[in-house]
Amino acid sequence: MSAASAPRDPERYLTDNHRLWQQWTPLKAASAHYDLDGFRAGGNRMRQLEQDEVGPVEGRTLLHLQSHVGLDTLSWARLGARVTGVDFSSRAVEIATSLAADVAPDARFVESDVLRLPEVLTGTWDIVYTSNGVLGWLPDLRGWARVVAHFLAPGGFLYLFEGHPAAWMLDNTLLEPELRLRYSYFGEPEPLSFEYHSPTSVPEARIPDVEYVWGHTLGDLVTALAEAGLRVEFLHEWPFVGWRMLPFMEEGRDGWWRLPDTLPALPLSFSLRAAKPAEPWEPAKPAASAEPAGP
Repeated sequence: MSAASAPRDPERYLTDNHRLWQQWTPLKAASAHYDLDGFRAGGNRMRQLEQDEVGPVEGRTLLHLQSHVGLDTLSWARLGARVTGVDFSSRAVEIATSLAADVAPDARFVESDVLRLPEVLTGTWDIVYTSNGVLGWLPDLRGWARVVAHFLAPGGFLYLFEGHPAAWMLDNTLLEPELRLRYSYFGEPEPLSFEYHSPTSVPEARIPDVEYVWGHTLGDLVTALAEAGLRVEFLHEWPFVGWRMLPFMEEGRDGWWRLPDTLPALPLSFSLRAAKPAEPWEPAKPAASAEPAGP
């Protein structure tokens, strides 16, 4: 992967990203890493940490934004949730719908850019869920937060598990264990662009193409959710991540990827839960001043 110069055309960024995922998705779905046949046979892809932080989902409705081929979505369905998945790739939606027929026939998958979802989907959900490398594909974090709030039922909550923005600053081209800063924490006026030749789950594939990603700080995220009317219940930072973010990371027996022990511990991921108030929020009114005592 190498940095490339980005054209200054916002619509082209999104169009190119969509084309890339249309090409990647069938390859990923056919890979041993995804193992769709094994998933059909049983099991669950949802990590225990996420299950614990979300809590029981039996009988609750769950909307999964940027759901890809539906493995996580349908894992929540196996835990008892009534699920709807959303992805902008038609091929991902086709694969997820086919998988759902064997795993959770009541599950629904919708093709849409997440920022335009209110144009094609109606209703509200108890839980909005999203995770693992999704925020970087969004050019408008405030718009995304408004979409989340739009689809949350009063009293419902967002749960997000994501790579930590501090970890995205690191040079991810180094093969030997070394922490070297390469990217700005605060993002750039234009998205970063990278030349990819294969998705990480299918290293033998050769699809020359470019992806565009946007940087968002934790402050950007929390502020966007607050402006959308959501209340952050917790923000946890973790020294592990759900995928091989850097080439020299080591996978533990628990399935999490960590830095080698020779390197200092850094926040590699975070989890966040933010609730939509059951009642509309209004700022407190100033207390009336006391009347002066009479003569």
